[in-house]
Order: sequence, then C-alpha cells, then structure tokens
Amino acid sequence: MTFKWLVAAAVLAAPASAQAQVPPLNFDQAAYITCREAHAMQPEARKMLALSLAEHAARHRGVAIPDGEPGAQLALLVRGGCTLAPDAYLFTVIDRAIVAELAKLPKRQ
Repeated sequence: MTFKWLVAAAVLAAPASAQAQVPPLNFDQAAYITCREAHAMQPEARKMLALSLAEHAARHRGVAIPDGEPGAQLALLVRGGCTLAPDAYLFTVIDRAIVAELAKLPKRQ
C-alpha cells in the first residue's frame, strides 16, 4: 500500500453523513485545518489536502514521501495522532510523523 492510499482510505476515513466542504486554496489556509475538520470533508478534498500538506512538510524536511512500508508507517502515525488529538492541526500531525520517521525516509533528490 502506498502512503497516498493510506492517507485517503485509512487515515482520514469519512463518516457517511459528512457535509461537503471546499478544500483550502493555499497553504496558509490549509495549515490551520484540524484533524476533526479534515475528517468532515468529502473524501477527494481530504485526500488532496493531506497529500498537499505531506508533500509540503516532506520538502521542508528534505525528504521524500515513499511508497511501501515507510509510507504506510507514516500514515499510521498520522492516523494515531489525529485519533489522540482531533483538534490538532493536520499539518502539525503530518509534520511530526515525518520528523519521527526522518532517519528512515529517503532524502529528496
């Protein structure tokens, strides 16, 4: 499984009654979306948001988001972080997951 798939399917699975929400247009808006708010978004909007934030955090840390087991580990860390702190900013949870796995992630080329 890839990180992208896990983020879309497992990390931020939508409740059946979620209302439509428009994804933020820029990073400054996206950085302040909480896990709870992301959870209430439509699946495609959530997926785009999480992937955008993950790519931004990875670029800042000088690493790439890998497919396979390392990506799955990141996704599980994000899922756990959002479960424990639903009012935390999604970007912070993703960035902390990347920092926790920094030594295991491939450097950006």
